[in-house]
Amino acid sequence: MIKPTQLTLELPHDPAIGSEDFIVAPSNSAAFELVHSWPNWPSQWVMLTGPEGCGKTHLLWAWRELSDASLVRAQDLPGYDPGALVAKGALGIEDLGEDGIDERALFHVLNAAKEANASVLMTARRSPMEWGLEIPDLLSRLRLATPVAIDEPDDGMLRAILVKHFSDRQLHVEPHVIDYLLTRMERSLGMAARVATALDRLALQRKTRITRHIAGEVLDGLDPITSE
Repeated sequence: MIKPTQLTLELPHDPAIGSEDFIVAPSNSAAFELVHSWPNWPSQWVMLTGPEGCGKTHLLWAWRELSDASLVRAQDLPGYDPGALVAKGALGIEDLGEDGIDERALFHVLNAAKEANASVLMTARRSPMEWGLEIPDLLSRLRLATPVAIDEPDDGMLRAILVKHFSDRQLHVEPHVIDYLLTRMERSLGMAARVATALDRLALQRKTRITRHIAGEVLDGLDPITSE
C-alpha cells in the first residue's frame, strides 16, 4: 500500500507559509526568484541549501502551491514507491543529507523523476558534495540539479524574521524587546526561530507578557547552534 505523499509540519503553531508571507531580502532573493520561476527552471531539478531556519521549508510549501507537487521528507523516502512519488510531475524532498541518508532510495527516486521528466525541488543545509556519499552515480544525478543557496541574514532581515515568528504565534512583543534580543542573540535565522518558540512557551507557562527580563532568561538558557 502506497503512503499518502503529504509532508506534515510538526510545529506547535500555524505559520503563514504562502508566497506572499515570505520575506524577500538580499540573502534569499535568488532562491525566491528561482523557485518561483517554475516551470521555467534552467534544469529539471533544483537543490536549495541554507542554514537552519532560513526559509527552505517555507519556499518548498510555496512551490507546492504553485506546482501541486508531492512532498516527502528525505528520511521517509525508503517507505515510498519512487514511481508514485513522481506521478504528479513535481516532487519536493525536504532535509536531504541530515542524520544520514538512504542513498539507494534517493537514487531510485531521482531515476524515476528523470524517466518521468518530473520537476524536483530538494532542500538541504549543505551541498551534496559535503554529504560523504558513497554511490558515485547518485552524486552524478545530484549534479544535474541547479544549485541555489540562502545565506545568513542582515540586521533588517533578522528583525523581520523575529517579528514574523511572533506574529505566527500571535504574540505581541514590544519593539524595545526585539531590539534587546537582536543585540544579544546569536545572529542566525535558526536561533530566531528557537528564541520565538522558547519565549512563547515561557510566556504561556507564566501567563505573562514578554518583557526584557523574560527575554534575557530565554537567551541565557539557549545553547548556541553549532555549525555542521
